Amino acid sequence: MSKRVLTTESGAPVADNQNSACAGAGGPLLLQDQHLLEKLARFNRERIPERVVHARGSGAYGHFEVTDDVTGYTHAAFLGEIGRRTEVFVRFSTVADSLGGADAVRDPRGFAVKFYTEEGNYDLVGNNTPVFFIKDPVKFPDFIHSQKRDPFTGRQEPDNVWDFWSHSPEATHQVTWLMGDRGIPASYRHMNGYGSHTYQWTNADGEAFFVKYHFRTNQGVRCLSSEQAAELAGRDTGSHQTDLLQAIERGVHPSWTLYVQLMPAAEAADYRFDPFDVTKVWPHRDHPLTRVGRLVLDRNPDNVFADVEQAAFSPNNFVPGIGPSPDKMLQGRLFAYADAHRYRLGINHTQLAVNAPKAVPGGARNYGRDGLMASNAQGRHAKNYEPNSYDGPVETGRPLSAPLPVSGHTGTHEAPQHTKDDDFFQAGELYRLMSREERSRLVANIAGGLARVTRDDVIERNLAHFHAADPEYGRRVEDAVRALRED
Repeated sequence: MSKRVLTTESGAPVADNQNSACAGAGGPLLLQDQHLLEKLARFNRERIPERVVHARGSGAYGHFEVTDDVTGYTHAAFLGEIGRRTEVFVRFSTVADSLGGADAVRDPRGFAVKFYTEEGNYDLVGNNTPVFFIKDPVKFPDFIHSQKRDPFTGRQEPDNVWDFWSHSPEATHQVTWLMGDRGIPASYRHMNGYGSHTYQWTNADGEAFFVKYHFRTNQGVRCLSSEQAAELAGRDTGSHQTDLLQAIERGVHPSWTLYVQLMPAAEAADYRFDPFDVTKVWPHRDHPLTRVGRLVLDRNPDNVFADVEQAAFSPNNFVPGIGPSPDKMLQGRLFAYADAHRYRLGINHTQLAVNAPKAVPGGARNYGRDGLMASNAQGRHAKNYEPNSYDGPVETGRPLSAPLPVSGHTGTHEAPQHTKDDDFFQAGELYRLMSREERSRLVANIAGGLARVTRDDVIERNLAHFHAADPEYGRRVEDAVRALRED
């Protein structure tokens, strides 16, 4: 059988892919060598700007199957009858490090799910923790800058990390998660995923419910100690990618069971703490878990760059029956994520295969045209304005979710205080849930980083947060830090 012919980008056959054209044997190269110039120019442009956060990631395709009836809470079609399946793409990631970082590090993990539903793509963009470090998006760039490499030293600096946290008492809950036993998952398969934010579901009668998502791993939660993680990262910086790839290739398909917590919208205003504060969880005794379905990953991407690196998840990609809440961090992400993809991938990134909606044959139906790498010309008779008289796509007049009530004056307000709102109670609750051994490891992890801070005032501010969460917690961290600094 004859081999396929190698061609240039324009489709012309390549005569020689081993030797560049030159002026005589051993002479200088020629500018007319179109194949050489094209090959080098493409090579120079193989990389795109990496994500500022969640840069290092892995992903896989699979499906989500409804196992329980939740139609009383949402009219989203893909969550309709029991047994319905929806194709998904899931991307896992570390948060703070660059594309070249290691997988086995102490860092939250991104857990992003793209549901290719019959009503459009629904993106659920969360983490492997149910809470986050801050509650207002105006602090997000500063937070990330404090966790990334210092502009002068070019490395992550404990002074920066802990200085920011010392000025952000709301971070105490997430710091307790991060520094605890679940701070370094053994693999992407062995960790839970959470929507983290509060979202809104609306049923067919227009009743609104606030919802939190929980993906519980069916492989069991497994985590690494700091020592195990350091050894694994030294052996294989891509350990989590290796594990996910090899598991799926050998037919071991990881799965998660999706549960939700539900709160009737009318109850939110009088709940004992702010239900839209992403630094807090909803206690299960108040809002028990309701099972929804099963997420299974069973196919690796054929090309990691095409699918994992170019995958664009945006929390503002909702479908009918699902919408946002007043969660401030979520509100900020509704803009920031889509804007990041427009910068990294271009205005037409939704036309890429991994991002294109499968609900609409031929791609999304709208009046967007042109831009870099445009492929949505839509034919000679398609107009690029609306309304029009040419049978173009029209609005439905049906909102995706229930409206959110608003009141008061515009301004830079702090979040309204509920009766039990504070930054430390839930961090203390988490500490008190831990076993004696878990508490000891948590204290050692915190002290190991905090003791490296050079400023006493930064250390004291952080210690005050742990004391406020739980007296024993604060005392043990303080004693451990002092012992390490005296060595």
